[in-house]
Amino acid sequence: MPEASPSPSLGLTLPMWVAAAARAAMQCLVGEPVVLNQQLFQPGGDPVQTVPVRSVSLLESGVQALAISVCDPGPGLDLTRGLEVWVRVAWAPTDDPWLNVIPGAGVGRFAEGGGICLSTFARELLEQNLRPFVPKGRGLVVEVVLPRGRELAQRTSNAAFGVVEGLALIGTQAEVQISASPDQLQSSLDRLRALVVEPDFAGRLTLVIGENGFHLAQQLGFGSSGPVLKTGNWIGPMLVAAAEAGVEELVLLGYQGKLVKLAGGIFHTHHHLADGRLEVLVALAVDLAFPLDLLQSLGQAASVEAALEDLQAREPRQAEALRQAMAAAVEARVRAYLQRYGDWALQVGAVLFDRSRQRRWPGPVGQVLLADWGRSL
Repeated sequence: MPEASPSPSLGLTLPMWVAAAARAAMQCLVGEPVVLNQQLFQPGGDPVQTVPVRSVSLLESGVQALAISVCDPGPGLDLTRGLEVWVRVAWAPTDDPWLNVIPGAGVGRFAEGGGICLSTFARELLEQNLRPFVPKGRGLVVEVVLPRGRELAQRTSNAAFGVVEGLALIGTQAEVQISASPDQLQSSLDRLRALVVEPDFAGRLTLVIGENGFHLAQQLGFGSSGPVLKTGNWIGPMLVAAAEAGVEELVLLGYQGKLVKLAGGIFHTHHHLADGRLEVLVALAVDLAFPLDLLQSLGQAASVEAALEDLQAREPRQAEALRQAMAAAVEARVRAYLQRYGDWALQVGAVLFDRSRQRRWPGPVGQVLLADWGRSL
């Protein structure tokens, strides 16, 4: 089993490491010389990327093979650093479909239905790099295993978007963009400026923070009402930029455990820069005149999600009132934030989600915008 040379390619998203291992395993399966520094072709004709693979082996001659890569997301804080990616490829009994990607241990799947959580970019990347090895009339099974995926997923908000069992494969591009970095902000600003000059842009925009939010927004059909844009953690500057660019209606769609920061006036949401989420939640509960025992319970909870789940079990009506107050507070803080920098007609509505992904809490403006956009809750 050959070993890889030192990594020549840094800062790549998880789907790239999956595709590299899959392509190396395919070379092994069909008897071609195995290349450990894989040259991956990207969807849309973007430049070829070199992605290293650690090792490759046949599992059963002419039937299945396995390759392993090790994720290197580049500089910055990223929990996938050093994550082993195992990919098994095997011939399928049917060519309908010709490519079947299945979630192995540690790979996120949707709680509803159990299907693999795989972005369009990740699927197209696999298709583009594996299709040349698969003759017409044959089918292929690709199983992805992330040995530490289940453990690492506990440190993400995957469950807030209905993804269980492991890490989602939802990157939308080859290179990692650090959500708290100025480069991420500049990239989002560039994308915003490009969107608003499109001929079909009608003044409506949905903002989400990360890949999970982007994926969920597309699933819920927000893309049919206008573009969906990922902001990273730079929510404040992106709101101002949207107003300056002429956006008229904006839905801020996010996980309640993240957007609660905005209710406290925190407009850069990376947890390494600012937190205070439970403190904001307790302050909102004080405004609602919650009794002392509930206030203490909220303040002592391990997380916003845990606090609200416990409150839901004890006092469902008050839990609902607190969530509605949170969404309304986000909208009020956003209005105040924007007024510091200019006088715009931009309407911003907040829509908050919990871990079930089934319940949504719009603020007053959010409720109006969703009705206008034809998005039901």
